[in-house]
Amino acid sequence: MADAIRTDSLSKSFADFEAVIDVSLRVEANEIYGFLGPNGAGKTTTIMMLLGLERPTRGVAYLLDSPSHAREFAVRRRLGVLGERQVFFDDMTAREYLRFFGRLYSVDRIEQRIDALLERVNLTHAADARARDFSRGMQQKLGLVRALLHDPELLILDEPVSALDPRGVVEVRELLHSELGRGKTVLISSHVLTEVEQLADRIGIMNKGRLMVEDTLDNIRQALQPEARIQIELAEPDRFPAASLLDLDFVSRAELRDGRLSVHLTGAASPAARADVSRAVSQHGGVIVNMHAEQMTLEQAFVTITDEDVERLAA
Repeated sequence: MADAIRTDSLSKSFADFEAVIDVSLRVEANEIYGFLGPNGAGKTTTIMMLLGLERPTRGVAYLLDSPSHAREFAVRRRLGVLGERQVFFDDMTAREYLRFFGRLYSVDRIEQRIDALLERVNLTHAADARARDFSRGMQQKLGLVRALLHDPELLILDEPVSALDPRGVVEVRELLHSELGRGKTVLISSHVLTEVEQLADRIGIMNKGRLMVEDTLDNIRQALQPEARIQIELAEPDRFPAASLLDLDFVSRAELRDGRLSVHLTGAASPAARADVSRAVSQHGGVIVNMHAEQMTLEQAFVTITDEDVERLAA
């Protein structure tokens, strides 16, 4: 299956400022891709070029195999776009607003489609209220409904969970997972890293105009923090022979600290590795009370990549 998004050496300069520098990214079909970076990293400019709203200084961007500078309506109708801030017509209700866009895209059974999507994001009660009077979180959910209304195969979403309460975040998360299950592709640009960590199959991180890394979070963790660690609480820690775990070829160190067994792994703390450690502890007479893997969060990886020299990741 062809990539849903691909850029080749995409660059954009403004006067003497290079906002985007030789970005070559790839969003696979039927995945959720987290597109991250600090303010001023070049994310928004990149998205504008993807959508054909900015012309690159050099390089090219493809969406659904169509170059951004030659975007036809037949391709545009296959896209669903959510901006960070929504613009609403002053006197339109939420239903009228969605009906307007549904007719633009010739959506079949538009009323049923509107009702179904409003229910998915818990906005049914507000369908006939003026959209401009919604809270920002409600407007964000309405904007997502509008992006989904014509059943696009590729979604490009800028801050889809900003201003949402925890229930709204869960609703959006479940909706996007549902779209993924239907074969759709989603690119999310967001500063809510904990949510991206739960949603994204792969992650691209930009900094100072460059794409620093593009990979799964597990692979990024492995590159930044080669050793994982498992912390184990034992029923009788002082009687357990910690050195016995060194018989496992992926264990580099095992030691008791403050009544806890700390096990250092040469690779990721995968479910299989955790199971092997648990089995080895039991075989040597240990009784596990609690066990958890310590691993780098997306937030920690983001800070490391954007604050330090990690050019090896972009190689």
